Amino acid sequence: MTALRRSAFAIPLVILVCALLGGVYGGRVKATESPDSEVEDSLRSLAKVYSAVEENYAEPVNADKAIYNGAIPGVLRNLDPHSGFFDPKAYQLWREEQRGRYYGVGMQVALRGGKTVVLVPFPGSPAQKAGLRRGDVIAQVDNKPTDNLTTAEVAELLKGQKGTTVRIVALREGSNRPLEFLVTRDEIPRSAVEQVFEVQPGIGYIKIANFNESTGRELGSALRKFDVQRLKGLILDLRDNPGGLLTEGVAVADMFLAKGQVIVSHRGRASGEKVYWATHGNNGLTYPLVVLINHQSASASEIVAGAIQDHDRGLVVGETSFGKGMVQTVYPLADKTALALTTAFFHTPSGRLIQRKFAGLSLYDYYYYRDEGQKEDAENRLPRQTRVTDSGRTVYGGGGITPDEKVSALPNPFLRTLTVQKYAFFNFARYYLGAHGTVSRDFQATDAVLGEFRRFLDREKIPYTDNELQQNMETIRRQIKQELFISVLGKLEGERIGIEADPQVRRAIEVLPKAKELALNARRIFAQR
Repeated sequence: MTALRRSAFAIPLVILVCALLGGVYGGRVKATESPDSEVEDSLRSLAKVYSAVEENYAEPVNADKAIYNGAIPGVLRNLDPHSGFFDPKAYQLWREEQRGRYYGVGMQVALRGGKTVVLVPFPGSPAQKAGLRRGDVIAQVDNKPTDNLTTAEVAELLKGQKGTTVRIVALREGSNRPLEFLVTRDEIPRSAVEQVFEVQPGIGYIKIANFNESTGRELGSALRKFDVQRLKGLILDLRDNPGGLLTEGVAVADMFLAKGQVIVSHRGRASGEKVYWATHGNNGLTYPLVVLINHQSASASEIVAGAIQDHDRGLVVGETSFGKGMVQTVYPLADKTALALTTAFFHTPSGRLIQRKFAGLSLYDYYYYRDEGQKEDAENRLPRQTRVTDSGRTVYGGGGITPDEKVSALPNPFLRTLTVQKYAFFNFARYYLGAHGTVSRDFQATDAVLGEFRRFLDREKIPYTDNELQQNMETIRRQIKQELFISVLGKLEGERIGIEADPQVRRAIEVLPKAKELALNARRIFAQR
């Protein structure tokens, strides 16, 4: 890109930044005789800074990088953690996520130990059909080494037009040479509803992974798989669900609440209050309901959980949710870019603010500080917003959705170290399959397998004691089996291994009678009013 073209391209983007700065300053500067003069001074300073950088920096300035990755994100980052700017690639990715489909090979990759590895090939995807499996290290994509590439960059290389091919070179534990896969790209639908089955006779289990354009429709189909008239209870799993479309969150909550009940409201400085109601309702179906959430349940997940809790329709079990209660309005801009700007804040039916504190926090602290057992301590230092549910129970706001029954998925530091910090079970599955090739459906984590797991921990220099292994033996056996089944049999079947033994699911089953009584009591109180 020539200097002239860089300058011409940067001018409208600088104007956009200036407009945003004007909005920021205009919203924060107190009324004076001439408030515009301060804004104009700031804009002139910004223009001078950019001009000096472009003319005098030691190397040619990349306008795309300076504006897309620098100036605009810098402005938005001073507002809140969720306002952002979409460059053309990011905007396309965002649209694909909302639609729930894209073109590619159909697998999720992540960084593990400095290498890009396959987390899971999606069921029925080109990647799965070609033979790629969980734990494979992606070494090359179309002859381009993946060393020093980010996960997003590798994922971008794997995408492409339907019918085109991509050559993937992978390293697999136990193989003495790289494996080569020629994969034909196809449309990859991403189901929002991942699991639908009876976790126990008469007790349904539904896992919603995200809220895209098909979530409400998929949930309706999932519910029809059960005899809802005779259902003893339903567990709605929203754990690790980052949210998505507000309309789909409202549609999901609508299926469980009575017609006319408030689901959520939002209001902001430039917009009046907007209230969303249950317009269809649950058609009188009042089976006991438990909603599972954790620290990664955010946005639309919190809207659903908050509405269920405020109306006492069911119990919320698990860990306090993330606390993302901002409304982002996406404004398409020129050159296939877009601005996602926070325009309002969500409130539950009782009036609780979902959004947690973000002022004064770095992005790292905002996203990660309260994870891995630190979240509760941080919350206890924050002022709590209190409201009451339909039946008069006290609930808390201003920091996500607090569960009615707190249950940790990883109840002690040793399991958190193995699972979250060291990826011990994920890596052991690679190691075990490298040595044994595969496992059968009747596989069990026997004492011999546990012996191999010990030797693996020693090899990886992961500290442990015999007492720690013994105290967590049931969980360790389950985690080993689950990881191996995900690798060999696929994500959905592998995850089912762990669901029935999951401590949060177990507690959800136990409190279903309590959820039933809660809903009955709420209806009695509502009738008396």
